[in-house]
Amino acid sequence: MGEQTRFADRHDAGRRLAARLTHYAGRGDVVVLALPRGGVPVAYEVAQALDAPLDVFVVRKLGVPGHEELAMGALASGGVMVLNNDVVASVGVTPDEIERVFARELETVRRQERAYRGDRPGVQVAGRTAIVVDDGLATGATMRAAVKALRDRGAAKIVVAVPTAPRETCELLRREVDEVVCATTPDPFMAVGLWYRDFAPVGDDRVRELLAHPSAD
Repeated sequence: MGEQTRFADRHDAGRRLAARLTHYAGRGDVVVLALPRGGVPVAYEVAQALDAPLDVFVVRKLGVPGHEELAMGALASGGVMVLNNDVVASVGVTPDEIERVFARELETVRRQERAYRGDRPGVQVAGRTAIVVDDGLATGATMRAAVKALRDRGAAKIVVAVPTAPRETCELLRREVDEVVCATTPDPFMAVGLWYRDFAPVGDDRVRELLAHPSAD
């Protein structure tokens, strides 16, 4: 793979992604939402370039009880649950089991939101254009859960923006949102991390720093 196809790090990716979103700059109805943790540095650069508010949008996988690595759905900020009914039916998960997993993961979502934001309220999305940012997509399952949650919360327009993703994932998302911006669509794709020279994990402290001081470097 050529170096020109890779991002130096997530901040570099965010700046290059923002260059494709300039038509949203300076608009009062735009909010930028990051899927934590890896999406936060990317979204930070996008929000800076567009002069838009930045917030996190937490999404948690809902694992099948006893087989947690198998996702039966996802839960997003605001308590919106998206179920994969094929998995639920094939494994035989009961409504009571789903409710128990939902309650546990909902508390985790709320705890993460408090950890990242502190006492600050979340950005309101109803009636606004929500640009949802991650550091990349593979299957897009987590992003689709976020999209469903944002629809339920009344977002007027949803834009998915990522530095890198498979072309087929971007095409699938275009059926569900108003606009998809994938800065690069490598083929073969293989994994998000391959398209970054520095793909070190983003810590909670860094997430809090970027959210609390959006004008900081």
